[in-house]
Amino acid sequence: MATNDTDQVATIAEKIRAGKTSLGIEFGSTRIKAVLIDDTYSTIASGDYSWASHLENGLWSYSVDEIWKGLQTAYATMANDVHTAYGEQLTKVGHIGFSAMMHGYLAFDKDGELLVPFRTWQNTNTHEAHEKLSELFQYNIPERWSIAHLYQAVLNKEEHVSKVAYFTTLAGYVHWKLTGEKVLGVGDASGMFPIDPTTHTYETAFIKQFDALPEVAAQPWKLEDLLPTPLVAGTPAGTLTEAGALLLDPTGTLKPGITLAPPEGDAGTGMVATNSVRVRTGNVSAGTSIFAMVVLEHKLERLHPEVDLVTTPAGDLAGMSHANNFTSDLNAWVGLFGQFAEALGTPVDAGTLYGTLFRTAISDNADRNCGGLINYPFRSGEFLAGLEEGRPLFARNPEAHMNLANFMRAQLFSAFSPVKIGMDVMTKDEHVQIDSLVGHGGIFATPKVAQKILAAAFNTPIKVMSTASEGGAWGMAVLADYLWHTNEDRSNLADYLDGRVFKDAASVTEVPDARDVVGFEDFFGRFTKGLPIEHAAVKAIPLEN
Repeated sequence: MATNDTDQVATIAEKIRAGKTSLGIEFGSTRIKAVLIDDTYSTIASGDYSWASHLENGLWSYSVDEIWKGLQTAYATMANDVHTAYGEQLTKVGHIGFSAMMHGYLAFDKDGELLVPFRTWQNTNTHEAHEKLSELFQYNIPERWSIAHLYQAVLNKEEHVSKVAYFTTLAGYVHWKLTGEKVLGVGDASGMFPIDPTTHTYETAFIKQFDALPEVAAQPWKLEDLLPTPLVAGTPAGTLTEAGALLLDPTGTLKPGITLAPPEGDAGTGMVATNSVRVRTGNVSAGTSIFAMVVLEHKLERLHPEVDLVTTPAGDLAGMSHANNFTSDLNAWVGLFGQFAEALGTPVDAGTLYGTLFRTAISDNADRNCGGLINYPFRSGEFLAGLEEGRPLFARNPEAHMNLANFMRAQLFSAFSPVKIGMDVMTKDEHVQIDSLVGHGGIFATPKVAQKILAAAFNTPIKVMSTASEGGAWGMAVLADYLWHTNEDRSNLADYLDGRVFKDAASVTEVPDARDVVGFEDFFGRFTKGLPIEHAAVKAIPLEN
């Protein structure tokens, strides 16, 4: 990343030579990204690699070869960025950290050989395991969790199961191969098997229950011997070996011996990137899908399938409401209005189109409850709504107040409604207290609109930060930097983020408008009452043309 400021270039070059840098690399579902930051948390170089999952024997996977090709390409692009911008060869980095998509299943035998192709979080063939383990533990075990994948393989009597000597996540696998350490950040570990938030280790009672299952007891292993060791943020997690350095940088320029942070999951790096690791705070990540996370003060009293329980990188329990559907239907409608503008001979750019339509949703022409309009944004199935498939629908009663403002308000209200189902379980059924939530994602690019509507949906202040564009790789780089600061006074992760990383970060907060809260609740009541319409549509309308 070039800069015209000669003095600044020289300053950054000196930091690179001195190792006052931290590198975060995150394996996302569509992109592997490497981000190098300096000691002011500014991104000074980056690189990426695009990839996509593929079906292998009916299951979603990424090949081992592409894991390493993608890692090396992203790293090489970042290192080249360093050389181009600052004239430096990247021979050392202060600290390194890896993160990746959570959950999934990478299982290895005693010789470290992969037993079956990597099974990603996208696979839903584990429903039987999800139901049986959730009932056994009285603790929600989602289909995508690693333990659900292992147990489903046991139930299916797969040939490889008796040979399993170790299983881990994608981030854990990469970290292991670069350091030789079978460890995992506690946040990522919490998506493998439930974590006790008081000890930051696996729930031992659940492990005993699992091992006692007849089909598991028949195996030649015990679960605790298969799992990586969980580590809280700030714990040194091994050093880059000679072989590991060559795996990361085959040119041999990068030297071994660099200390690594515990490898984390994308939920944890998202919490760090939005400064949402303190109890009673959370974040809402909105894109093609949407999830809302809240750091909890205590365990939930009852089993709730609508809420996933994971931990922050510091080991505090967090509840997650995850919805598969968010912007797909909304984008389709906005695209239709764009086509209309083109037909009139006055095409507009995407920013103007979205901004204009979104602003109508909070204009004086909009009724607080959308004027009787209802929208169902389900392009795909939605666990929270009990839908195996989806059919986007728009409906209204004959006397509804049909205008553009109400139509767009209904689109935005409906987009946030599925994730509200799980959030209501936490706030209304379990009385979870929330001080603030940070919103991030493209929908917040239009100032105020989505922020104001989300504040009404959750009846909680919603903050959007100036750093909202920083992603998980940057969050992982911050966790790597945290290794420098764990021996300081006020060294807990939340204080470190508040006092150092986000000390001067600008933000805008929208507090709930009481009239909007009442209007959203009215809409949401009609939305949930009308869900049988959606179920009927799934039966009546073919999935494909």
